[in-house]
Order: sequence, then C-alpha cells, then structure tokens
Amino acid sequence: MTSTQPDAPLDPRMDEARRFAFEALGLQQAEFAPASADASFRRYFRIVSEGRSWVVMDAPPDREDCGPFIHVAGLMQQAGLNGPRILAQDLQRGYLLLSDLGRQTYLHVIDEHNADALFDAAIDALLRWQQSSVPDVLPAYDEALLRRELALFPDWYVARHLRRELTPAQAAAWDRVQTLLVDSALAQARVFVHRDYMPRNLMISEPNPGVLDFQDAVYGPISYDVVCLFKDAFLSWPAARVEAWARIYWERARAAQLPVADDFGRFLREFEWMGVQRHLKVLGIFARINYRDGKPHYLADTPRFIRYLRETASRYAELAPLTQLFDELGLQAP
Repeated sequence: MTSTQPDAPLDPRMDEARRFAFEALGLQQAEFAPASADASFRRYFRIVSEGRSWVVMDAPPDREDCGPFIHVAGLMQQAGLNGPRILAQDLQRGYLLLSDLGRQTYLHVIDEHNADALFDAAIDALLRWQQSSVPDVLPAYDEALLRRELALFPDWYVARHLRRELTPAQAAAWDRVQTLLVDSALAQARVFVHRDYMPRNLMISEPNPGVLDFQDAVYGPISYDVVCLFKDAFLSWPAARVEAWARIYWERARAAQLPVADDFGRFLREFEWMGVQRHLKVLGIFARINYRDGKPHYLADTPRFIRYLRETASRYAELAPLTQLFDELGLQAP
C-alpha cells in the first residue's frame, strides 16, 4: 500500500521520489511515508516492503547539492563507520536511495543511565573517523569559514532577532573575541570534521552508531566534533560529566596517536573555546532558519546556547568581553 491519501495536498517531488525509488528497487507497491526533515531543504522518505526498509533523500537540485553527501559517505565507509550506503542516485533530479539505519536516534533514547554506553560507541566511531583523515580531500575549515560562521551571530541573532545594532565599543570587543576564537581553532591539529556529530545525527544501529547528516564535513580542528557530541544543540549535561567524557575522548585519542594536546588542561581549553565558536554560530543559524526559512521551532533551543556561552566565558578572563556583551544585550541564561 502507499501512504498517499485522496485529500493529500499535491506534492510532485514526493511522487517523483516514490517513482524513482520503486523503479530502483523493482517494487510495484510498498509503504512510503515521510521519515524526517532537517534544517536544510533536504527531506527523507522511508519505504517498507516485506520486512525490509530503505530511505529516499529528496534534495532539490536548485537548493541542495548531493555531491558532497556522496563524497563524504564514501570517506566514512572507508573509515569503517556505519553510514548509509548509496543504492541508487538521480543527481539531475536530486534523489538518492539509501540503506536505512533505523528509526531511533541517540536523542530519542539517551538518558543519564545509558549515556556512558552510547557515548562510548560514539567516541570509538569518532576516533576511527579522525584516524582516517588525510589533507586535501575535504574543504578546509579555514579562517575565512570560521569568521563567516561567527558573523552569523551579529548579522542574524543580534541584528535580525534582537533588532539591535552593536555600538562601536561593542563591535570592537566582538572583534577581539572573534580573533581569540579563530586563533585557537587554527592552532589545533586538523582532522576530518563531521561538523554536526551530535545525538540527533547518531542512530541506534548495528554496528552502533549509525552516522547521518555528514554532507558538510570539512578538514579542521580536532576538538570540533567532540564539542558537538557533548555540548549538544538539543540536550544538556552537567559540566562535570561533560569534562569527564572529554577526558575519556582525550585519553583514547592519545592512545590512538591522534594529534591532541599533550596536556588535558590545554585540550579542555581548546574544546571549550571551540564550543564558544560553534554556539555563537548556532545562535545565528537558528535565527536565520526562523526568519529566512520559516522554521521557528529551532529558536526554542537558543537559551541552551546562551547558558553554554555564559558558563564557558565565565571560566576564562580573556572571554570577559563576551560576557559583558551578553549583559549589554540582555542575553541571560535561563
């Protein structure tokens, strides 16, 4: 059977995605229903037939490029990670047929009792990903990209969401903070960076975890994906537990001869400052997704990032200008 109802709104791309997938699989009929969507223009459908399932990615070519997804999927397979396999593709129309990694993300099931075991598997997969790193096969996470990301905060969160304009003194303080964060990121060793390695993009799968949403991968700071994993966009953990998990990662990374800092205190500082860069970027992205793309629900998670940022900045005298800027903008942690 199909999921299409007589009174369903017209959705030509969904119908086209179904025809593409059924033809590739040699199916005449099967269950076909939305699986998920994300913050981009991509969306996903699941096909179920006789106990088997597959996923179709719909990536409109005028909005999305499937090329990076295909490229990074190959790199992940080479690294031994459990990512979706590409079974068929129609790049002209923007469709990919993928293996199905399951229905439950880490975010669906993680809690204080099972987090250690789930993160243990996630750390192991991250180490394999990082160990497979080679230069010049992914875009560089360079100064230009770091600064473009940071610019999302004043451009979208401050100017568009708060409807505020930074004073000359605030703009100067912001520039000093940016330089500190960018310099810290660029001083780190570089590896493959998933760029959104968080529980929402990790699947309960076999082997565990299944890894999704990797098309924006870059070659950049080694602490970046560790921050994504433990300082997530959609759930928070006590600071002591985050530090303990960061130490576990650091110890295993050193044992694997990955180029992390020799001293854990230095690594923790790099990790936390990388988190500041990411969280400022995400505040801007969530505002942009609301005002440009009409997806308002992401803004509900912005208080989490304000809390992360204030907590981290309070531990480093160099980041005091960021705390002062947040005070002046009225950005308080809940």
